[in-house]
Amino acid sequence: MTTHTTRMLIIGSGPAGYSAAIYGARAGMEPIVVQGLQPGGQLTITTDVENYPGFEDVIQGPWLMEQMQKQAEHVGTRMMWDTIVEVDLEGGSPFRAIGDSGDEYVGDVLVIATGAQAKWLGVPGEQELGGKGVSACATCDGFFYRGKKVAVIGGGNTAVEEALYLTNHSDDVTLIHRRDELRCEKILEDRLMANEKITPLWNKTVERFVAGENGALHHLELVDTVTGEKSTLEVDGAFVAIGHAPSTELFKGKLETDASGYLIVEPGTPKTAIPGVFAAGDVMDHTYRQAVTAAGTGCMAALDAERFLAELEDSRRQAVAAE
Repeated sequence: MTTHTTRMLIIGSGPAGYSAAIYGARAGMEPIVVQGLQPGGQLTITTDVENYPGFEDVIQGPWLMEQMQKQAEHVGTRMMWDTIVEVDLEGGSPFRAIGDSGDEYVGDVLVIATGAQAKWLGVPGEQELGGKGVSACATCDGFFYRGKKVAVIGGGNTAVEEALYLTNHSDDVTLIHRRDELRCEKILEDRLMANEKITPLWNKTVERFVAGENGALHHLELVDTVTGEKSTLEVDGAFVAIGHAPSTELFKGKLETDASGYLIVEPGTPKTAIPGVFAAGDVMDHTYRQAVTAAGTGCMAALDAERFLAELEDSRRQAVAAE
């Protein structure tokens, strides 16, 4: 077992982790990023990215994450290809973590950037057609379906918000819900029902996503949850909107989470209830869930970490002087 020590330990990568690393390295904190099971985060399974600032043309998600990683390494970040399986946050700084390699990671500050994963239906064709008509983020990919026929699958706040958003691009939006009533806030339901561009399809589940001759999504195979009757719906794009699951299992019982499992931070900051422990990106953000907002909170975490370390070092000097 090898022990790796650093002033700033970052668990998780993606826009939040890499941005925290870039700012942390430039501040002289020599960060370590433990990449986790999906280095680069959700953008590594995203194809076209058109809404990240700074690029005139469409870019590829994996390429963007590769560039962020290289930038972080260039300014002094150490990348570790490991997955954290245990953390010790008791007793305050320094904080310890154990990887599945058996190595130990020790940091004076800890930035948690483990992200969140979209929940999927788990039916045939869903993963195969990811980026080819099937998506889990309307605000990310809706632009590519201008003037086309799209469907949203789900019945909660997320699904209704996605359907309403898609009407900015499409005049033909179908909301597919397995029940005969929505589970969203009343104001959202009123907006959806009043929108002539949206057609609710009740008591239906998607059984299969089917590709056309061009390899992209062509139609959905549906089944009625009441009668069992099967049907098809031709669409150009389908958005699975049944929620997200934040990657916070590692911190259960150690950090406070909300009802959906997201880490709770001090409003307007990335600070958790434990001084020196910060959360950035989708692991603490259930509202925006965008690459650019994740990067922003990663920056915030690094800046607050720098301030925390400066205050910690001052207090340690004062303690030594008082002895």
